[in-house]
Amino acid sequence: MSDTQVAGYVDVHNHVIPAEALDLLRGEPAYGVTIDGDRWTGGHHMPFTITASFRDPAEKIAELDRNQIALAVVSCPPPLFCYDVSSDLAAALCEAANEGMAKICATAPARLCWLANLPMQDPPRAVRAYRAAIGQGCVGAAIGTSIMGRRLDEPAFEEFWDAAEAAGWPVLMHPAFNEAHAGLEPYYLQNVIGNPLETTVAVERMICAGVFARHPRLALVLLHGGGYLPYQAGRLAHACGVRPEIPIGAPEVWRSFSQLYFDTITHDIAALRYLVERVGADHVVLGSDLPFDMALQEPAALLAEAFGEEVRHQIGLTNARRLFGLGGLPRRGGAGGG
Repeated sequence: MSDTQVAGYVDVHNHVIPAEALDLLRGEPAYGVTIDGDRWTGGHHMPFTITASFRDPAEKIAELDRNQIALAVVSCPPPLFCYDVSSDLAAALCEAANEGMAKICATAPARLCWLANLPMQDPPRAVRAYRAAIGQGCVGAAIGTSIMGRRLDEPAFEEFWDAAEAAGWPVLMHPAFNEAHAGLEPYYLQNVIGNPLETTVAVERMICAGVFARHPRLALVLLHGGGYLPYQAGRLAHACGVRPEIPIGAPEVWRSFSQLYFDTITHDIAALRYLVERVGADHVVLGSDLPFDMALQEPAALLAEAFGEEVRHQIGLTNARRLFGLGGLPRRGGAGGG
């Protein structure tokens, strides 16, 4: 892509649901999803409406235009992760979703690129699927924070992290399959509190388990402002020095931040400004969560209100272009390999 093709803001947290995946879900009850017209029910997610911009490239582009987004790095939302079904079913859905995303993005390559959907319940198969998706043109992968109760720092997933680091593309980690917590009902707090909590649990476990230390070229994108990590990392660092359960020292907590990127979805300007102060403007990227109802409204206006021109440009454009290798810029950590 040329510089002129991507002049403007880049949204790294934007969702699509390809028609190929919808067709498969409609025809196979084992996925546990019901699609009645444009209404989605099931899939470990609250019911929602499949608006046109989820599946129609022209509607997606119109949505981007309304939100002053020049380019979106699209991914499947968590209901399409399907970590709770068999490996065969999950692989079929991921193949359909990846094929569909490739087709959607091919209609407007200057405006859309995509992240692979992977059958993470079967790490060897996820690695193969990721390599195939890279061959189809993806610019990274999108995975959940929990694989139906299994945690990403467990030894079984080391094969995936090896492959992800070798590929050289970022991995976006989206809250999914959150642990049940009675206190989060009935006020939608499973999303409001549970999603940031789930991100915090996942990334702090990875730090403690040494995943980032073992994979120093791995880049991980954390959503919703990184959960509670930017605001409570000091507590983890302190615990490293006083608790024998934690096998790392405090310096590793802070060093791991060099491999983490945080989207702008805080829904609060003061929190966003603190995030930038805490992690650095070079590690924050624009995210919207469109077209869900919890999406960041008017993301460009938020940046304009929160920061001056130089920081807006860095967060809204430069960081994502470098992270995902857009506009001819070299990717963070080098070209990587397949």
